Amino acid sequence: MKQKFAEILRNYQKKGITDENLTPSAVLIPLFCKEEQCHVLFTERSNEVSSHKGEVCFPGGGSQPSDSSLLHTALRETEEETGLKTKDVEIIGELDDSMTISTGYVISPFVAFTPYPYLFKVNHREITKIFSVPLSFLADRANLKQDCHPIDNQAFTTYCYEYEGHIIWGATARILRQLIELLMPESEASC
Repeated sequence: MKQKFAEILRNYQKKGITDENLTPSAVLIPLFCKEEQCHVLFTERSNEVSSHKGEVCFPGGGSQPSDSSLLHTALRETEEETGLKTKDVEIIGELDDSMTISTGYVISPFVAFTPYPYLFKVNHREITKIFSVPLSFLADRANLKQDCHPIDNQAFTTYCYEYEGHIIWGATARILRQLIELLMPESEASC
């Protein structure tokens, strides 16, 4: 599966967003195989962070002047939040940039495979927990909720997944939806 996903992403042309009014940020979308199924790793943000308190997201955050690239931002932030070391991450591709409407970030998502099992170290100042969701659950259209909301006189489609009490919505759900559409057109999620 890893090779198939890597090939799909290698041939994909990422669509970037360039807007000087948006703050650059990056996330890592960690994938791993568990019990012969592909899983996606998520974090739940703490109530101590400045924005998106308590929300489910991918590990990542805002770019710092010391970051050499947005990939470096995603890897640095992931290690700070989860303890997942850069040397244990295999980047397989990149998805389209995504905006957060309420906080003004542009997010560059990087897709990676990680080892399983892994001894994570939760930084409780930034996140409260780490959990995973089988990709097959996320690829099942019956588990995707869709709604339309007006924002500044424009209609925006929003997506939402609910898994074992966790609500995945907003930019994270939009990024996840693109990942699924690219990698799993036939809803295959076994390793």
